[in-house]
Amino acid sequence: MILQNVQKYYGEKAALKNIDLTFEEGKITAVLGESGAGKTTLLRILAGMLPFEGEVDGTSGKNPKRREGCSYLFQDCMLLPNLTAEGNCKFVLPKEEWGKIGEMLVRVGLGGRENALPHELSGGEKQRVSIARAFLFPHDLLLMDEPFSSLDLAIKRSLINLVFELWKEKNSTIVFVTHDVREAALLAHRAIVLKHGEIALDVQIGAPFPRDFLAPPEEETLLMQALL
Repeated sequence: MILQNVQKYYGEKAALKNIDLTFEEGKITAVLGESGAGKTTLLRILAGMLPFEGEVDGTSGKNPKRREGCSYLFQDCMLLPNLTAEGNCKFVLPKEEWGKIGEMLVRVGLGGRENALPHELSGGEKQRVSIARAFLFPHDLLLMDEPFSSLDLAIKRSLINLVFELWKEKNSTIVFVTHDVREAALLAHRAIVLKHGEIALDVQIGAPFPRDFLAPPEEETLLMQALL
């Protein structure tokens, strides 16, 4: 996935400026930055949800189309309130593939909670449903917007490990937005820091997987310095 001279303005405010990036297939990339740095705008451009100046994979962004084979995990879960955990997963699959759902819900730690409605689930459980649904949807690109925000450390650690295990099986390309340097250091092959719509740092994280939550890679310090 190749971005060439990608720019996005909201009125006179530049959300992204002259972005040239290549995302390697089958790898996990974290995008960090303070609020307003352009992180979510970048995800939406990758998904084909926003018009922009420049090109993605050689196609102009002036009249974008929703990207095929793209799964999107939103920050606020976006579960359908009148559907159960199982029903929310069925919503993204053809009926002949519903047989996959039970196993996936067990994988994400929701065995026995298939019939629970969103208001009956904790924040961590809702996020697990969202992760299950995102991975069940047929995709080669998964975009995640703050997938582990507002979770306590134990749940966050568990879900980071879960996403990594599911990624190994799918071998899809993942781009995820986060404010948390530790999340990026633990899960990503590469981390990009945006500042005022521009790339402030682009670093490969070379530590082998799985990575220790309590002893993160040394690149975490570089990411922190770039953010500060």
